[in-house]
Amino acid sequence: MGYEQLENKFTVLGEGRTVSRQERREGLTHSPQGHPVSVLQPGSGSVAKLRNDWPKGFLTVAYAIMMTRRIAIGLVLACALVAPALAQADFVARVLIVHEGDRLTIYHQGRRDMVYLRGVDCPELKQPYGKQAKHATAAYIANREVVVRDMKRDRQGRITADILLPDGRQIAHELIKEGLAWVQPGGAGNQAMRDKEELARAAGTGLWFEPNPIPPWKWKSSRPARHK
Repeated sequence: MGYEQLENKFTVLGEGRTVSRQERREGLTHSPQGHPVSVLQPGSGSVAKLRNDWPKGFLTVAYAIMMTRRIAIGLVLACALVAPALAQADFVARVLIVHEGDRLTIYHQGRRDMVYLRGVDCPELKQPYGKQAKHATAAYIANREVVVRDMKRDRQGRITADILLPDGRQIAHELIKEGLAWVQPGGAGNQAMRDKEELARAAGTGLWFEPNPIPPWKWKSSRPARHK
């Protein structure tokens, strides 16, 4: 539906009638559907336009605001869900110090963090194979860049992570295969790590060469308390 201006007269298209002088003077007429329209005077450069129906316009604006709020809330929730994932994303760090076979200091984003290899426990330095475990870890990653995956704190408040070599191997898995680490009890390690431990035990590799190697968590508890 529209209106056209011809020789200072207004014709309602679709109706085939001319707007009367009175209607033109009042500036108001109706379309065939009954919608009120404003008729612009000749020479204005426009023909005619539908007058806004303010109740419908108000409802439209209210609906738009409601949908905008819903979208905003959805985005906030999405960010809340994504944030933890981003915090655990892989990143590259340089290994500054290897303290023990399963404990090292890394440098990333301008800071240093002491990190424990997740899921494994290497012999303490004063235990048999403790120094060998440290040297093995240092040979793999000392002063090198590694990929740190899923870094977070464990129940004891320590920072733990999976440390990956440039070729994708996990240093913890390599230590287990070489018989230089135990899989932590209590479900900390996955089945693949347990399978590697069983193979190393069966082959008598590393610490499994000993008839009864003592895991570090038992070795610590058996040591006499130090007196200051």
